[in-house]
Amino acid sequence: MILVCGEAIVDLFVDENPGSAMSALVTLGGSPMNVAIGLARLEEKVAFCGGLSSDRFGAALRRKLQSEGVDLNFAVDSTRLTTISVVTTDPTGQPSYSFHGEGKADREITPAMLPANLPEDVRALTFGSYTLAVDPVAGAYLDLARREAARRVISLDPNVRMNVTPDLEAWKKRFSAFLSLADIVKASEEDIALAYGANVDIDDVVAGWFLAGPSIVIVTHGGDGATGYLRNGEKISVPGKRINVIDTVGAGDTFHAAILGYLSKSGQLAKKDLAGLSAQELGRAIDFAVTAAAITCTRQGADLPRKSEVAATISG
Repeated sequence: MILVCGEAIVDLFVDENPGSAMSALVTLGGSPMNVAIGLARLEEKVAFCGGLSSDRFGAALRRKLQSEGVDLNFAVDSTRLTTISVVTTDPTGQPSYSFHGEGKADREITPAMLPANLPEDVRALTFGSYTLAVDPVAGAYLDLARREAARRVISLDPNVRMNVTPDLEAWKKRFSAFLSLADIVKASEEDIALAYGANVDIDDVVAGWFLAGPSIVIVTHGGDGATGYLRNGEKISVPGKRINVIDTVGAGDTFHAAILGYLSKSGQLAKKDLAGLSAQELGRAIDFAVTAAAITCTRQGADLPRKSEVAATISG
């Protein structure tokens, strides 16, 4: 089982056509929730560990996760409201977000609310998005990661959100604490530019991350594919897929889920196996994830693909 830790929220897609009334489409999302659903659709056993409100949005989030086959035994029930994220997209399909989440169900989690013990079949934990850096939930998840890192894989996707965590120095300090526990780090080049500056050398950033301890770092480049790095200095680049982009919402979450799903299915989602992974095998995992993310980009919103769809695309 893979335990996905983080937020489940409501996305409000707003149409801002000039000269007309604003319209909106409500969808259920949140980066970690998307990862959980992505793993379930890839036929992985997956559980969600995050705050779910008792309000109507929270009930809808719970129903959605359950309908997808995500285990909610580790979810945290809350009487606080659900976070709402307002999403707009530019002409290229790139999303921007504004969050209404102060004091909401996904953030107000303390260590005492998290499971005291995890079943033996939990092989990996994922952490990502703004719940890495917003307290009290970030501190609670960090405690959980510290407790479990010695015997379970830890995977990170920083998914930087400047409008939620604008203090970059504080974000870097918290991210560094998680980084020291991680086996896998998946980040976009946009994440790196936001956190470290637009002109930073990505290879230098990755080299610095490896000093903290991860075995694998993967940097995604949007339509240009992704680059995988191994702790031994090897690097492999995988090109993107030629598609007609509707939007890129959920593409990074798809990629994260697909990397974990591939490694799980190939029997390599274990600390010792990740430490000895070859560049060729990492390249195959990245190609699988790039393909899955490309499928998501051909759809509106975070509609992540199923295992059969990815397999059909690869074989076709």
